[in-house]
Amino acid sequence: MSEKQADKPANKPVVAAFDFDGTLTRRDTLLPFLLHTLGTAAVARHAIVLSPTLAGYALGLIGNGVAKERVLVRCLAGMRMDELQQEGERFASYVLPGLLRHQAMQRLEWHKQQGHRCVVISASLELYVRPWAIKAGFDEVIATRLEMQQDGRITGKLSGANCFGIEKVLRLETLLGGRGGYTLYAYGDSRGDQELLSCADHAYYRHMPK
Repeated sequence: MSEKQADKPANKPVVAAFDFDGTLTRRDTLLPFLLHTLGTAAVARHAIVLSPTLAGYALGLIGNGVAKERVLVRCLAGMRMDELQQEGERFASYVLPGLLRHQAMQRLEWHKQQGHRCVVISASLELYVRPWAIKAGFDEVIATRLEMQQDGRITGKLSGANCFGIEKVLRLETLLGGRGGYTLYAYGDSRGDQELLSCADHAYYRHMPK
């Protein structure tokens, strides 16, 4: 059965949910963002302090969200949110285009041409995913947010849960309602996407259909 034939009988709206790092891009984007924002020397100094956390994460002893928050607190705490958002927009405009997967962007274009609702859903930071995704033509952006204090500076901690694993499913349902109301295409490349892929009508793990 073709993809078009599969969608017609249910007569439901169609949603295409794309993971970001490793799916739309060729690699993780947090390190390139930190290098862009802080510079190589500063990131190297932070990496030395963070080496136990990074080793623990690599060995599976520290969870994704905990490790990420430790990195962000060390690297970004005290920065002004408005300034960091400006860096995110510059990163989205000048660095991210060079990290994109051509096949993934072609698949996004196919969904847009079909009139499908396109959502990027990522554990990456919203402050650079959102400006890129809106320019790329996505309808919705679901990503990880940073906590901000009343003085406009960030703590480095996450605001809400890390958008990873089951959190992706929960946040998609918050946005769109129960899964019975739409046909879902999902694209991912890692264990953080498994729950989203498992609940999709059409799931694509580490590849794009031709």
